[in-house]
Amino acid sequence: MTGLVVCVAVLAAASVFGVLHRRRSGRVRVRGRDDGKRLGAADLGGDLGERATLVQFSSAFCAPCRATRRILGEVAGMVPGVSHVEIDAEDRLELVRDLGILKTPTVLVLDADGRIVRRASGQPRKADVIAALGEAV
Repeated sequence: MTGLVVCVAVLAAASVFGVLHRRRSGRVRVRGRDDGKRLGAADLGGDLGERATLVQFSSAFCAPCRATRRILGEVAGMVPGVSHVEIDAEDRLELVRDLGILKTPTVLVLDADGRIVRRASGQPRKADVIAALGEAV
């Protein structure tokens, strides 16, 4: 009987963790550690957008990275002055460490000056990215 109670408790705890993790993944939010950090064209390997830049950190084995690339490309095409830059996390490990990137895909929303205003870990929703751009402009 004790084994059954332990099993049910472990399953309940794992379910709660899974639901909470799923809800947080892909949400665009502000992180206090990003306050004041700036990225320039040399850091990105591409030009900053006139109004904002969507920076995506990806890796070769990441399946959600392809969907994120498509979403960010569509948003950059819809909103004038917004550019999309994709960075291979494996090639830029120093930058990944400096920015505290823990998983791919991670999306950073930069304003026109290159300051990080928002961040999303996991595949973001198009509506959330567009809303984050409103704060970057």
